[in-house]
Amino acid sequence: MTARPSSVGRAEESLRTTKRVLPLLLLALLLTTTSCSVVEGAFTAIKTTFWAAKTSYRVVKTTVKGTIWAVSGTYELTKGATKLVYRIGKFTFEVVRAPLEYPLIRDDIQTIDGLPVKEAIRLGRVKAAPYTVKGQRYVPMNMDSAQTYDETGLASWYGEETRHLPGGHMTANGELFNPSGLTAAHKYLPLPIHVQVTNLENGKSIIVRVNDRGPFPSDHNPDSGKRIIDLSRGAAEQLGFVEQGTARVHVEVIRLAEA
Repeated sequence: MTARPSSVGRAEESLRTTKRVLPLLLLALLLTTTSCSVVEGAFTAIKTTFWAAKTSYRVVKTTVKGTIWAVSGTYELTKGATKLVYRIGKFTFEVVRAPLEYPLIRDDIQTIDGLPVKEAIRLGRVKAAPYTVKGQRYVPMNMDSAQTYDETGLASWYGEETRHLPGGHMTANGELFNPSGLTAAHKYLPLPIHVQVTNLENGKSIIVRVNDRGPFPSDHNPDSGKRIIDLSRGAAEQLGFVEQGTARVHVEVIRLAEA
């Protein structure tokens, strides 16, 4: 006859089993909690790495257009200033404020910011202000939008006639026009701003200061308004297309930093 364990014996056996199993349960729980922490930490690290990668991409994306050019000297006329000289790379720029009585080199500009042109210039309301030419309204881009400007098209040059006229002429932002300087006119870029212009026909490249408006359609050549930039004679000479009059170019806004 087999003896059955007493209730006391069964209780003692259950207690011994619990003592053996409990540490294993605690260990399993600890490992599970630690694993979750590790996984969560790893996931956080992955998220952080991904964020950093995205940030790096954004930085690269904004600098993909190339070098930030160092400027030696101030490059905007401040209130009361009449002249400044500065350098960007190997290019030297001389800026002179024109007397208000000087005629505009673009005399077909009718209004700027809804005001008479000279009044808008006097009040400093030119940089990205809308303007009208022969009844057509043009709306320039703001400075932030202009930072990504990049265009390929036809360039021409202008202003030769001012060499043979008495006195000086004024650009659309109130600067003295110098046909021998490195300047340009553009319909939509804010004034002033600097662009790199590359002649795609010969590979020559320069930096110019955009300080005027144009080119616009002329009465004898309506297609002239399709050109993307008008350069001074000095700029056209350096790019090598004075004799032919026009050239296919690539125009790109450059970023500047004080040296």
